[in-house]
Amino acid sequence: MDLVIIILALGLLMLIAYRGFSVILFAPLCALLAVILTEPSYALPFFSNIFMEKMVGFIKNYFPVFLLGAVFGKLVEMSGIAESIAKTIINLVGRKRAILAIVLMCAILTYSGVSLFVVAFAVYPFAANLFREANIPKRLIPGTIALGALSFTMDAMPGTPQIQNVIPTSFFKTDIYAAPILGIIGSLFVLCLGLLYLERRRKKAQMAGESYFGFNGAGEETAVAAETVNMSAAPSTNSASIGRQVLAFVPLILVGVANKFFTISIPKWYPEGFDFSKLGLEAFGKVDLATVTGIWSVELALVLGILTALVYDWKRVTSGFQQGINASIGGALLAAMNTGSEYGFGGVIASLPGFATVRDSISHTFTNPLINGAVTTNVLAGITGSASGGMGIALSAMGDKYIQAITQYNIPPEVMHRVVAMASGGMDSLPHNGAVITLLAVTGLTHKQAYGDIFAVTIFKTLACFFVILVYSLTGLV
Repeated sequence: MDLVIIILALGLLMLIAYRGFSVILFAPLCALLAVILTEPSYALPFFSNIFMEKMVGFIKNYFPVFLLGAVFGKLVEMSGIAESIAKTIINLVGRKRAILAIVLMCAILTYSGVSLFVVAFAVYPFAANLFREANIPKRLIPGTIALGALSFTMDAMPGTPQIQNVIPTSFFKTDIYAAPILGIIGSLFVLCLGLLYLERRRKKAQMAGESYFGFNGAGEETAVAAETVNMSAAPSTNSASIGRQVLAFVPLILVGVANKFFTISIPKWYPEGFDFSKLGLEAFGKVDLATVTGIWSVELALVLGILTALVYDWKRVTSGFQQGINASIGGALLAAMNTGSEYGFGGVIASLPGFATVRDSISHTFTNPLINGAVTTNVLAGITGSASGGMGIALSAMGDKYIQAITQYNIPPEVMHRVVAMASGGMDSLPHNGAVITLLAVTGLTHKQAYGDIFAVTIFKTLACFFVILVYSLTGLV
């Protein structure tokens, strides 16, 4: 019965999200429904001390990233940078390769350490312009961004600084470059299948006569058409010099480079962390650099990106600055609240007895530690709607057993690191996932319009994990 309750709550939330209702309201309701069905007297304590604590903790850590990312993305659009880069890339790769261009842009950003949530804000203006220029349906943008930002550069590529590739290092005593050959093989698997799928979708839409604006007379596309007209109304950069077109790429590159610089530099600035008690402010505790370096680095990098975008075309930005900034702040608030609410839902579900049943049943079904780790992490990430959350729960509960098992089976810890990392990015992107909801909110589309393509990428990510296990089993490559 405990398991049925979790499945019911999860299924209901997925259905509600797919129907387009806000998870800000329905995530806590679905979580509390599960608690009430388990034990009614637990409802209020679970809401106050689990749901709200998890939600507020997430917003506390990541809202500045959402805010700065939204402002950066808006300024990239307002300054004409997105339009300039869109036209440049179209000229370089051709109209039919707009999908590849966006995937590569997302991959560069995420591999440089930019937050997955920030990429949605930063890349969307580029994608909207490129897809409009190539006349590719807007509904394919979320799937394209998901392929570039939420898949291989998140957890498969060796060296990616994303949290999904960092968490396993503390459990298996590895580094972020663990199992480089398997990571590259898994990355190519996802990239190739994803591109083939999206190109097939593009061609099918083209044959059906669908444009960026959708089919003529489709009521749901009215808002999309208006948005695109507004974006295209900005002055063209066709007459810009080659030097100015090159400069349009600077903010994009600067965010990634600066993030890397600050990631290295911040620990040197605070080699012993920061202890408020030395200032007589004992109540504020001590800052653990390991938990904030990544966040601070992204925030500082985005500030530099914002300043660079402002300098690129100051007059053009200031003409509609107030309206644009207010719109971006509203979008950041919505995205942060959506994702925080999902995080709270995952925390409640993970605290229920049925969750332990799911975790333990998977553990006893698969004896091969690689398959066990992949399945367990995949399922937990899917239930919680969080790659890092599902992985953290899996390794906290099973980390010691995995270490014993890989020693028994003579499996290098680097392989276990890569498998678990890739598994966390498999079924995590179900409809209730915070990044998915944020991506759809940023693009102005609904689950019904665009989630099918994101789910296809989810399937490719999941298959890639088991493909990597197969390659290792057959070849022993690491």
